[in-house]
Amino acid sequence: MRLFLFDVDGTLVTARGAGRAAFGRALTATYGTAAAVETYDFRGKTDPRIVWDLLRGAGVDDAAIARGLDGFYAAYLEELRRVIGDGSRVQVMPGIADIVRALAARDDALVGLLTGNIEAGARLKLASTGLWPHFRVGAFGSDDMERRRLPAIACARARGIAGREFPFERVTIIGDTPLDVDCARACGAVAVAVATGQHPHAELAACAPDHIFTDFADVPRALAALIGSAS
Repeated sequence: MRLFLFDVDGTLVTARGAGRAAFGRALTATYGTAAAVETYDFRGKTDPRIVWDLLRGAGVDDAAIARGLDGFYAAYLEELRRVIGDGSRVQVMPGIADIVRALAARDDALVGLLTGNIEAGARLKLASTGLWPHFRVGAFGSDDMERRRLPAIACARARGIAGREFPFERVTIIGDTPLDVDCARACGAVAVAVATGQHPHAELAACAPDHIFTDFADVPRALAALIGSAS
């Protein structure tokens, strides 16, 4: 059995800036500043990393950041829910629904999430897509600030579900940023990059992933590559 772990933003869906907008409003409501939210590079970062980077950059001391975190996340989720609304703003990337459903239907595959989003934020972004029930396991920004530590968390949870070990060589990490590739490389998982986010194909190719796609519109080709990585 193989574990397939998908990133959310730029890989499964785009919420068209909903996360950044919600972040800015929640930061202002909680800490009195949105810091450099409009220019900060969110790509591939965990939500906690974004909070700490932005607020430290704005001169907020660590103790004040820590005190406000629970209030910030509550405000962020409220704003994200409002911005996403009925879900029409969320767009599923080409071919991804078919890919996820096909993998989830296989007896030799377990499908999950590995994302910098806090878990509740990921759920909100995916709620309107119908895909959430296919992800039986996940590791989220709410589990650890450092993306490189998330694969071990996902594997431990997968073991609890499937009753078997998932060594990293039996894990495939799919994402749209160099940090997704780095995450896979750091633990020895198979790295799959897809250029449906904000990083161009050439930039992702320079990271030397095991497989790279412009998008997953060619579902049979993508599935053949993903399933082939299990052999």
